[in-house]
Amino acid sequence: MRATPEARGTPSGGARRPLPGPDDPLRIALLTYRGKPHVGGQGVYVRHLAKALHRSGHHVEVLSGQPYPVVDEGIPLVELPSLDIYNDYFPMRMPGLWELRSRWDWLEVTAFSSGTFPEPLAFSMRAWDHLHHRLDEFDLVHDNQCLGYGLLLMERDGLPVLGTIHHPITVDRRLEMEHAESTRQRWSKARWYAFTKMQTRVARRLRRVITVSQSSYADICRDHLIPPDRLHIVPVGVDPELFTPDPSVRREPFQIISTASSDVAMKGQRYLLEAVAKLRTEYPELRLVVVGRLKEGSAAQRTIEALGLSDAVEFVSGVSDERIVELYNSSAAAVVPSLYEGFSLPAIEAMSTGCPLVATTGGAIPEVAGADGETCFAVEPGDAEALATGIRRVLDDPAAAARIGAAGRERVINRWSWAHTASRTVEHYRALIDEVRSERTSG
Repeated sequence: MRATPEARGTPSGGARRPLPGPDDPLRIALLTYRGKPHVGGQGVYVRHLAKALHRSGHHVEVLSGQPYPVVDEGIPLVELPSLDIYNDYFPMRMPGLWELRSRWDWLEVTAFSSGTFPEPLAFSMRAWDHLHHRLDEFDLVHDNQCLGYGLLLMERDGLPVLGTIHHPITVDRRLEMEHAESTRQRWSKARWYAFTKMQTRVARRLRRVITVSQSSYADICRDHLIPPDRLHIVPVGVDPELFTPDPSVRREPFQIISTASSDVAMKGQRYLLEAVAKLRTEYPELRLVVVGRLKEGSAAQRTIEALGLSDAVEFVSGVSDERIVELYNSSAAAVVPSLYEGFSLPAIEAMSTGCPLVATTGGAIPEVAGADGETCFAVEPGDAEALATGIRRVLDDPAAAARIGAAGRERVINRWSWAHTASRTVEHYRALIDEVRSERTSG
């Protein structure tokens, strides 16, 4: 269900919706500055959290920039178009003057021209501009990883704001800077990640923030300087009825699968490609399926060409969840090669299907994947030889891999579900509303 910004109400004239009682259903504006449907945690998180909240009786409206998330029936989606500078087909394009129709378009192109990533700031301002006219329609705003200055204006307008930080983007910045190939590239990366300063300022001023793992909790407290008592852990979930083993699908003994939401150093794609090149000398039939889009001129494309892997790597994008489940069921192993993850949805989705998981120990992945040799094959991050060894363990002993895959599914379904994520999140919504009520009463 979609709604355009222009069609969604008129200025509230200062009217404020009374704060809900402890048992009242909540009206939630769920924000995501981009929501790629099947690749990347933001779109997956927003879709399934919104669905679980809706099933619990709450009203959820999703506000998003491009790429827009998939939302389920009964959940309105307000599309707040950006200039789409970082689209899949023409990334880093400079918009024409005729495209600049609002002050937020000018803000976005100005920030882009200065070398920084403009989407979080511009989206937050578009979202504030939209919600400013609908203050009486929502009980709170839930921001998903945007952390733009517009959130502070929402707070000023009287809308309680809760933020989700999956992991601090400062970690991405640090890793990108470490892997920069030249002084010029390092300088360019520093400019691009300048928006993280804004995110730290905004995060420190939010009353309540949730994150998804103990690893992310520690990193957020360190990098964003959020007081520990304002930060709370709510793990994300998986739908075990969708991501499920399918005995009718035959596992291809030399097919492995991975997910690439972006071409950045943190995701460790280079090390996986190098591992595949090493293994192809032993297993010539080995092929890698990557759920994601290969960007023209990207580091991944250059690595594939340099290693002679063009006939061994297939990128699959724009497919349904059901197709992704089929790919997990037909693969000998799923690989998460990341140098760092705040949680790793691809890991639990693969494990939920019973697909044997080879994963690094970067960031929160050990919290998610469990112990090496029990529920996964764990390897050191940033090491192509270690990844090759982990994948080789699967290829050489399919029976042991199957046992670990089954144990991985048990680990997931016993710990994580979207219903549980929604229930815990609502607890924090109500705690936030109680804090605001207390402040209003005492003020």
